[in-house]
Amino acid sequence: MNPSFPEDLPELPAKGPEILTVSQLNQAVARLLERNFPLSWISGEISNFTRAASGHWYFTLKDANAQVRAVMFRSRAQAVGFNPREGDKVEVRATVGLYAQRGDYQLNVEAMRRAGVGNLYEAFLKLKAQLAEEGLFDANRKRELPVFPRTIGIVTSPQAAALRDVITAFRRRAPHVQLLLYPTAVQGEGSAEKIAEAVMKASRRAECDVLLVCRGGGSLEDLWSFNDERVARAIAACSMPVISGVGHETDFTIADFVADLRAPTPTAAAELAATAQQDWLAELGQSAQALTDSLRRQLDDQAQSLDWLSHRLQSPGAAIAQQHLKLAALQSRLQHATRTPLTAARFTLEQARRRLHHALPDTRMRRTQLSARTTQLSTAFDVHFAETRHIFSALQGQLELLAPQRTLERGYAILQTDAGDILRDTAQLQPPQTIRLTLATGSARIEVNKISPDKD
Repeated sequence: MNPSFPEDLPELPAKGPEILTVSQLNQAVARLLERNFPLSWISGEISNFTRAASGHWYFTLKDANAQVRAVMFRSRAQAVGFNPREGDKVEVRATVGLYAQRGDYQLNVEAMRRAGVGNLYEAFLKLKAQLAEEGLFDANRKRELPVFPRTIGIVTSPQAAALRDVITAFRRRAPHVQLLLYPTAVQGEGSAEKIAEAVMKASRRAECDVLLVCRGGGSLEDLWSFNDERVARAIAACSMPVISGVGHETDFTIADFVADLRAPTPTAAAELAATAQQDWLAELGQSAQALTDSLRRQLDDQAQSLDWLSHRLQSPGAAIAQQHLKLAALQSRLQHATRTPLTAARFTLEQARRRLHHALPDTRMRRTQLSARTTQLSTAFDVHFAETRHIFSALQGQLELLAPQRTLERGYAILQTDAGDILRDTAQLQPPQTIRLTLATGSARIEVNKISPDKD
């Protein structure tokens, strides 16, 4: 990188060099560094780490061949998720600046992470995207936990504190649940393969209703085995629902996304796997009390209904006789109801038939008149047609006499210009001119060379 000299430095006078103060020089160099070194990630080892009373961090970042001072102010340091120690390998996101009072250039750190975390996080995101695209995180493949599990399997390390927390939680909340341990390493080389094997073993044996995959908290590197693709696919293929309880509430692993349910801690996973015995007993007591109250209400209602029905109970013979009376009354009403409307309808129909007979007109005379009029009309049409034909023949003869063709046959001719105009006057001629001559039979073209004046 070839840094350019700042444009706003004091200009040198035309005559003789200008003398800069140390403050002016340091300010110019500080602006030069700020302009030419953007925000970048820098890796190194921490040494000379000091945490001031103000909360600011001061340390040196070094490698095998060089070192540089660094400062991280309190507002930025509070966002770092760990406490840096002497010799830690870290990566810092910083700008390059100059501490003007001492003339030392330093890094102004804005973010810090453990060395290698960036690569691990990128690998985490890549695998997460791949498995999400395959559908391993889809909500529709998540299975419901059994309501009353009898046996629960646990995949974790026998020496892990998480196992003690889970066992304590089950003894306190659900001592009736049987626990099966599928021991495995949860950290270190080869642990991911062992975790996947333990999950597949539990799936094959199908000895439990729910499977817990858990371990305590730790750094990203400590929890990295649960970000392994083999573990994710083993959990996805497990024959029973899986609860993931890895790390603390702020920790997320690939196993959390693939599992049927994610718990923030191992203890929370145990609480989600089985309902507390006291809760079951309380709910059972409430159900028993509700059943007793319901049965008592039904018995009271039935007793009251029995008393009411006993007052209404009468002799079967009297009830049958009463029904016979009702039946006879209904039969009489039915006969009367059907007979009366039928008689009235017959009478109305007979009256309508008589009125219709008297209202029908006598059409015989009208038919005779129509026949006579038809004959008269036919005769008049024939006479009119004959007269019209005679008139048409006479007009046709007159038209034949006046036809142009008959005139031409008597020796006359029609003169036309080339444009088709009929010549009626010599004024229309402009010699020399060719005109068309139409005779009775055929036509000819003649040339007019001279026009003779009229002679009276």
